[in-house]
Amino acid sequence: MQPRPSICSRCLRNLTNAYAYQPQGLHRSYPKYSSTAAATTPAPPIEQTILSAPPLTRYPPTQPPSHRPPEFRKSQLHRQYTSLLRSTPLILLLQHNNLKATELMAIRRELGIALQKLDDQSEPSTFSPSKGIKLQIIQSRIFSAALRIVEYWNPTISQPPTLNPQDPTTQSSMSGIPNTTPSPTDPLVTHSLSRRARNAVISKKYTHPLSPLLSGPLAILTFPTVSPAHLKTALSILSPRAPGFPAPLRRSNPGYHDPITQAGLQKLLLLGARIEGRVFDTEGVRLVGGIEGGLEGMRGQLVGMLQGFGAGLTGALEGASRSLYLTMEGRKSMLEGEGKDEDDGEVKEGGGG
Repeated sequence: MQPRPSICSRCLRNLTNAYAYQPQGLHRSYPKYSSTAAATTPAPPIEQTILSAPPLTRYPPTQPPSHRPPEFRKSQLHRQYTSLLRSTPLILLLQHNNLKATELMAIRRELGIALQKLDDQSEPSTFSPSKGIKLQIIQSRIFSAALRIVEYWNPTISQPPTLNPQDPTTQSSMSGIPNTTPSPTDPLVTHSLSRRARNAVISKKYTHPLSPLLSGPLAILTFPTVSPAHLKTALSILSPRAPGFPAPLRRSNPGYHDPITQAGLQKLLLLGARIEGRVFDTEGVRLVGGIEGGLEGMRGQLVGMLQGFGAGLTGALEGASRSLYLTMEGRKSMLEGEGKDEDDGEVKEGGGG
């Protein structure tokens, strides 16, 4: 063991006196500083003393209570399909039979190439919806439930109860705060996954015109806008039929005639479409896709029809007024001729007498 270091008594006494020394003025200034700090503390505002804090949110605003657990994949697909139906004006409904991943990729590739060629031929200033056109596989039963929500569910949000500041049971004196509860039966919860929405459309399971088609393996082709030209190009790839919707030639598009692409296209069947909230069969879809010139051509046809109707109406009115004028002029000439003959007869009788 090492020997303990020894400290002389004089050094130890000087060290003790250094720690014990304290100025007299500094010791007396402590109460003064303490009282000054307590006196300068600001008072709370008057609003804080008469109004209480708002109640805490009983559930996250991004995840309200729902009929089904929102973390499940089915719930997320339901929300995705609901948003897709509300924001997409044109949806093609296709049936696929055991479509492989390689075949689906080949069909998407050829569809993108055909739409890109159409955009290259159009004017650069016009809006091109080709990038928003997507082909995807859907779950038919979940898509059917989302379709019923979009078509038949019209939420009416009830007004929240007014909070009374004098009521002892009121959690806050701030009026207008919705007193919601974390329960799916709350009447203020009206989103697509709520229990109110589910109970409102459960009786309309087979009433929609698309309900008979929403069974089995399905795929949809979504368009961000109603474009007859792009619809015609898509039909020429997915469901070609001469002479209005011919398939691409091998020279212009050799990838379309690959065995993988053709095997995938043979498994696709066009069932119908939903355009601007209305249901169309295959013939109606081809009728919309066969509009010459797209929307501009449709507007030109409408303007020509209105101009022709106006010209016909103007001609009919002018013809009626012209015939009336000619009739009145003929009658006037006839009356003037009869009066002239009577005057001549009177003159002859007077001269003879």
